[in-house]
Amino acid sequence: MKAWEATVRITQAATRRRANTIFGTHGAAHGEEENEIEQQSEYVEDDHANGEIYEAEKFLPNGDYYSGYWLDNFPHGQGKYWWTDGCMYVGEWFRGKTMGKGVFSWPSGAMYEGNFKSGFMDGDGSYTGPNGDTYRGSWVMNLKHGHGVKEYANGDCYDGEWCRGLQEGNGRYTWKNGNYYVGEWKHGTIFGKGKMCWTNGNVYEGNWEDGFPKGNGTFRWTDGSFYVGNWSKDVNEQNGTFYPSGSLLEGGNLEWDPQQVFNVDLVECTICPPEKVPILPSQKKLALWRSSKTVDSSIRPRRMSLDGRIDAPPVDREFGRIRLSDVAGTAASTSYNLDDSMVGLQDPDGYSRGSPIRIPKVVKRQGLTISKGHKNYELMLNLQLGIRVSVGRPGPPPSLELKPSAFDPREKYWTRFPTEGSKITPPHPSCEFRWKDYCPKVFRALRMLFKVDAADYMISICGNDALRELSSPGKSGSFFYLTNDDRYMIKTMKKAETKVLLRMLSAYYNHVRAFENTLVTKYYGLHCVKLSGPAQKKVRFVIMGNLFCTNYSIHRRFDLKGSTFGRMTDKPESEIEATTTLKDLDLNFILRLQKTWFQEFRRQVDRDCEFLEQEGVMDYSLLVGIHFREADSPEDQTPSGSRTPTDNGGSENETVARLSRCDMDQLLLDQEGWASIKLGINMPARVERTERKATEAEVQLIGEPTGELYDVILFFGVIDILQDYDITKKLEHAYKSMQCDPNSISAVDPKAYSRRFRDYIFKIFIEDN
Repeated sequence: MKAWEATVRITQAATRRRANTIFGTHGAAHGEEENEIEQQSEYVEDDHANGEIYEAEKFLPNGDYYSGYWLDNFPHGQGKYWWTDGCMYVGEWFRGKTMGKGVFSWPSGAMYEGNFKSGFMDGDGSYTGPNGDTYRGSWVMNLKHGHGVKEYANGDCYDGEWCRGLQEGNGRYTWKNGNYYVGEWKHGTIFGKGKMCWTNGNVYEGNWEDGFPKGNGTFRWTDGSFYVGNWSKDVNEQNGTFYPSGSLLEGGNLEWDPQQVFNVDLVECTICPPEKVPILPSQKKLALWRSSKTVDSSIRPRRMSLDGRIDAPPVDREFGRIRLSDVAGTAASTSYNLDDSMVGLQDPDGYSRGSPIRIPKVVKRQGLTISKGHKNYELMLNLQLGIRVSVGRPGPPPSLELKPSAFDPREKYWTRFPTEGSKITPPHPSCEFRWKDYCPKVFRALRMLFKVDAADYMISICGNDALRELSSPGKSGSFFYLTNDDRYMIKTMKKAETKVLLRMLSAYYNHVRAFENTLVTKYYGLHCVKLSGPAQKKVRFVIMGNLFCTNYSIHRRFDLKGSTFGRMTDKPESEIEATTTLKDLDLNFILRLQKTWFQEFRRQVDRDCEFLEQEGVMDYSLLVGIHFREADSPEDQTPSGSRTPTDNGGSENETVARLSRCDMDQLLLDQEGWASIKLGINMPARVERTERKATEAEVQLIGEPTGELYDVILFFGVIDILQDYDITKKLEHAYKSMQCDPNSISAVDPKAYSRRFRDYIFKIFIEDN
């Protein structure tokens, strides 16, 4: 009876506290009520040994209710949890997280029934929205992902593939009036090849873009008439031929306006928008049951979200946001403070598994700005002027359909730039030079394929801001330059590298066009500057995308090949900065990707390596950048098993562009935010720290996992893809093979290189399960 009375008083106090919070009342009474809750909660604790699973009915301090099996301070096993806002979960639990089969219902009437994983709707499940929409199919981290069927309240239905909450891939959409579309989708819209059928018998089959016919296609009528041509909403781009049926010929009706399809036939064929869920199961927080046996009485109870995260600081208490960390098995009685995060994780026997990663608060910007007086100042002016003229030169509209002649290495154009100017070049203060464009039609098509706007491209490279030269040239002797906005990198090239790129340009174009998620370097232009004078110096250079163009600070970067000979930085630990490129034997992490991303990563690495092997290329590497997601305050600590690095150095007034943990979690909830996450770009992941065993017999390429996990954002791509296995590399292989194991050196034939590269990459990248 006393326990029941205490529970009633706790619930009433929690209700008063929430009312005070809602209407802005704060003060001593608020603190007294919380103390009352803490004191009264002692009456309802059960006396059970640690690690014992038992059935219990608990009225939690904040007014929540739980009935089911309990382990230590967590729901564990079958149970029902009811929140005071009306949300309820009935199903399986694992140490405080929804895990297994269950049902989650919202006060609005919405309900999800299916599989859960680490607090997320994950696996097969069905969702019924408050408006009557239903979805049955596959889920990944609260988002529809995989095959699924969605029936809309208005009678429409979609049956097909989903990707991160939106229709993508092949699918069939049927409208309530009987019209249907079968074909390809992208980002929730009709995009690609497909067929639209109307109930009156008319059919359009061809290409689509953003929900409308775009490109080649055929429209057929039931009487046998058809129209074939290039489709577009823009009347000026529309062109084709109308073939009337015999009955129309007899009647003399020989004309038809294709715009009728856009203005009449497709008016009612609109796609229902995705629903918005006000709060997801992984955002719901649990009121942790405080045990007086394991926790100091001075520590106040804390709430934990279903994904395993301890409640955020007070400013964010009302906004529990999802996280990608899986910290099952963490006991609630463990306390986390700033000192713990500084000394590293502790094993049960007290042995420390290493100090935490220390990262700088401010990451210095790479490169030295090229100003007047710099030895390459005139070269920079020539480069900017040449690109401005070549990209801005008028020509036919770019097309992705290229003739074989466009890839001919002899397809190049020289332009003379006298200082006084000419009919096609402006006057300039630099010395006279000649400018060469290699295969301009191909690179214009590549820029179009990579969605690079010509005006933005010119502004980035040729604007008022100077380029930045990286402090030291690469191993090949090439120099690197960065644009001021970090979007593009310019690399000087040897003649041999230029020949390799031109030779493989056709295969490269087909590869990047076929695989949108390719990891190989993106090339935007290939040019040459020939300076006037007795030296007649030629400088060839290629313009590439900068993999690390991001608002995140890149705290660690690695150049990985899978070899061991010479694959360690020669800098001491004290001199390693965030801009230092580390190598294979410096890597002390295993990189964990979410399941669907890992599967796509494996497929794409296989495709890219097969392409490079077929082109006879070797010595390429995977460039990896790691951004560690930092905690906003000491209270926002992640439980052991998922740690966050600590800051090191920097003054208080120094700032760095970074997204907070809460901002990142909110980004993951936003379906539009997922559009910025692509394979190798802005990828939320986790890394596990490793330690190499000190053995004299051989060098350990991959260390042993320690269990220290860090929340990170990953960037990666395949770079340096222009090295042939030529006579120089063959001699290098023969020479180094006499000094060490032939399998440990980088210079091996393309087939062996591809096999070793893949084997290594698939060991350091694993599925995060």
